[in-house]
Amino acid sequence: MGNLMDLRPSFLKGRTPSGKSSRDVLQKLWRSVDLPDESLEHVVLTGADPVVPSSFAVGTAAQASMAAAALAAAEVWHLRGGARQQVSIDMLHAAQECRSHFTINGVTPNPWDPITGVYRCGDGGWVRIHANFAHHRDGALALLGCPTGDGATREAVERALGRWKALDFEQVAADAGMVVSAMRSFEEWDRHPQAQAVAAQPLLTIERIGEADPRPLPRYGQDARPLKDIRVLDLTRIIAGPVCGRALAAYGADVMLVNSPQLPNIDNIIDTSRGKLSVLADLDTADGRIALGNLLRSAHIFVQGYRPGGMSALGFGPQDAARIRPGIVYVSLTAYGTSGPWANRRGFDSLVQTATGFNHAEAQAAGQETPKPMPMQILDHASGYLMAFGAQVALARQATEGGSWHVRVSLAQTAHWLRGLGRVEGGLACPMPGFDGLMEAVPSGFGELVAVRHAAQFSETPARWTRPSSPPGTHQTVWPFN
Repeated sequence: MGNLMDLRPSFLKGRTPSGKSSRDVLQKLWRSVDLPDESLEHVVLTGADPVVPSSFAVGTAAQASMAAAALAAAEVWHLRGGARQQVSIDMLHAAQECRSHFTINGVTPNPWDPITGVYRCGDGGWVRIHANFAHHRDGALALLGCPTGDGATREAVERALGRWKALDFEQVAADAGMVVSAMRSFEEWDRHPQAQAVAAQPLLTIERIGEADPRPLPRYGQDARPLKDIRVLDLTRIIAGPVCGRALAAYGADVMLVNSPQLPNIDNIIDTSRGKLSVLADLDTADGRIALGNLLRSAHIFVQGYRPGGMSALGFGPQDAARIRPGIVYVSLTAYGTSGPWANRRGFDSLVQTATGFNHAEAQAAGQETPKPMPMQILDHASGYLMAFGAQVALARQATEGGSWHVRVSLAQTAHWLRGLGRVEGGLACPMPGFDGLMEAVPSGFGELVAVRHAAQFSETPARWTRPSSPPGTHQTVWPFN
């Protein structure tokens, strides 16, 4: 499986095969949820793929998904009585923001564990192991009979996987709750029942799940940001969900990141926590669940990235949240969607890239045998902005129509959408750009943070983060008084 020897790319230079631009992609997204065309007259999108080295339209995906989220914020502002305003996004800036580059006290963190990566198996196939969390790393190593902890080495993993077939190890790892993907070609993925389940679903769904009176959004002066006084509970980790919360915070929301004291985080929390309150609540305890329930009763948006069924088991699934807080906008992120044989399977951006054919296709385009990832975690970032987009669309519907709403996004559905944007001939020859002129230095609870400014520019209500990123537990589990 995943043979890389057929190196025959056939792409159309600089455009997708259908000639779609970022504006075309944004327009389709916008109209898919019945938003007014008038808003599209107020968006300016500059740049064209390739802006980073990839044979995929990753710049278009970054720009269009971010533009959808930002333009939705402007639409909410218009709903609150503000004048329509221009939203501008440059493709290179959007793509660079999606690379998650930052320094803290002058040091660039490396989130990748040495065991994380791709390995050749005994049948010639490849697997990717995600080992950035110690329990995932040691669990995968234990399955292979390799030393764990400080004794773990890539060489030992390579020897052990030489005795496995790629698909077999993927399945055994999944059965054990580990995070491993076998590399597939697009053709192999398309034959998989999960691919067919994903293809049958829209990019994102916005579903009314309960009855509630409309909660009209208060109006403010023209200097307020679009989401002023909107309360968002952010129960997500890693990248996609945190990017959603960070975007909503940039547009003015009070975003509260809720971490468990029992769960680890990666260094990206330093970057993705910009603009957020940061609290601790152990949902495995009664006190933690009571604290979350109290916060939920006056929240507008609830964002969660637990695997399907995880929040329901804790008493905070979509229907639970709608009962506790009628009129809630509930946003769910999954790896592979909510239907199909992999609906409950754990996954991360890099694993979904591998399983769904992107690493194989990128390697083919590069003329190399080793699987090749895309130049950023684009599935994570685009999914995060699509979550923010859907959340704001549902917020506007709640304010005008009433009801409780459930927004669903998955990394695999975002991957399917990205693939549909087509390929970029010569994209891999594009040099990796630098970050000159895009960075800002700000104080944070972790030290001096230098990170990419938000790429979405608003003519009337500039996006910004008014709260510094802070370690989990910095704040109390109470909403700020507004």
